[in-house]
Amino acid sequence: MSLKSGNISLRAIEPSDINILFSWENDTQYWVLSNTMAPYSKHVLNKYLDNAHLDIYEAKQLRMVIEVDGIKPIGLLDLFEFDPFHMRAGVGILIADNNEQGKGYATEALKILIDYSFAHLQLKQLFCNITTDNEISIKLFEKVGFTCVGTKKSWLKTYEGWKDENLYQLINTKFEIE
Repeated sequence: MSLKSGNISLRAIEPSDINILFSWENDTQYWVLSNTMAPYSKHVLNKYLDNAHLDIYEAKQLRMVIEVDGIKPIGLLDLFEFDPFHMRAGVGILIADNNEQGKGYATEALKILIDYSFAHLQLKQLFCNITTDNEISIKLFEKVGFTCVGTKKSWLKTYEGWKDENLYQLINTKFEIE
């Protein structure tokens, strides 16, 4: 199975990604999305990279770099809260390079991840959490088939006040347990 579509590819995080990972993880504009409360040191990120090779079944998460033309990293895609028994995982995406936003790259990256998750990992469902005011992410996830199944009221405390968060699911209808 190829983790590539058109000029978008997903790849494992490499030790050489430390500087860009350090920049993205410590950009405070993304902290509310990832529930980050403090900056990451390069030491902590290096420790994470030391374990990034772990199988998703052991680590319960998988982070991949989104690349354009196989050379330019523009963001990250995460599977988190991986639960092989219940056959589900959460999805997070970041297109950190502002110049690359709005070009359809996130849509292509999500489609690749969905195919990988359903065909290779044989997951029954994917889910994501999106604040109700994040219209860009809502449109993105709905475009690839996610459905809003509920709203968590006053779920996230932010500098602007409390925000509601929607729970979205994508159910793999092609994979049923007998």
